[in-house]
Amino acid sequence: MTTFEAVIIAIVEGLTEFLPISSTGHMIITEKLLGTQADVFTKAYIVSIQFGAILSVVVLYWKRFFKSFDFYFKLLAAFVPTAILGFLLDDYIDLLLDDVLVVALALLAGGIVLVFIDRVLHPSKEVTITYGRAFVVGLFQSLAMVPGVSRSASTIIGGMTQGMTRKQAAEFSFFLAVPTMFAASGYKLLRGFQETPEILSDTHLGILLLGNVVAFIVAVLAIRFFIAFLTRYGFRLFGWYRIVLGLLILTLLALGLDLQVI
Repeated sequence: MTTFEAVIIAIVEGLTEFLPISSTGHMIITEKLLGTQADVFTKAYIVSIQFGAILSVVVLYWKRFFKSFDFYFKLLAAFVPTAILGFLLDDYIDLLLDDVLVVALALLAGGIVLVFIDRVLHPSKEVTITYGRAFVVGLFQSLAMVPGVSRSASTIIGGMTQGMTRKQAAEFSFFLAVPTMFAASGYKLLRGFQETPEILSDTHLGILLLGNVVAFIVAVLAIRFFIAFLTRYGFRLFGWYRIVLGLLILTLLALGLDLQVI
């Protein structure tokens, strides 16, 4: 992975991490289009730079993030399903990270859901986030282990099924991203280092640091845009974007363009 490729992928991560369009799916597509070698470090990089993006949540919401132990326990309740399933299915998830077809199908299916979700779920008042509600959101988050589903979309929709408003669900999704992506980043780097110690060479560490800084800066701007847009317009536009992108990728694959090895 070159420095240029690392920066482009980090920009894509920062822009898409908190939008309901799948940051992992977009990074995989970007990686293929750039011709980035799909080695152990690249896979670790795609997961690890999400940590830089989620730090933007801590900075933007620090007064609310550091408020009570009860809040942390609820985040823990929401984190548990993903932690267990992620650990058990890690090898299978790694295989999916190379599959553009899976990303395309997930983008398409998720887009259809987002186009209609505002008609089905439209809570107007904020609710108290209980442990039960938090756990259900965590179950929805587990769906995002399939690349292309979108952690943001699945958790926000999960929150709305529990009576949260779009804004309340989006903000809880942001908070939940912190323990989730911190654990995923740490685990991916540790496992990658055990398998291939050279992935944490000085050069790779420099690329990881740069990627996290870029993702952090871009994510700060993206969060501010997303909350305002989501509160006013809902999910429909994001849904159509996912549908168009998913169909475009499927069309290119059908025409014989080998996106798997670009």
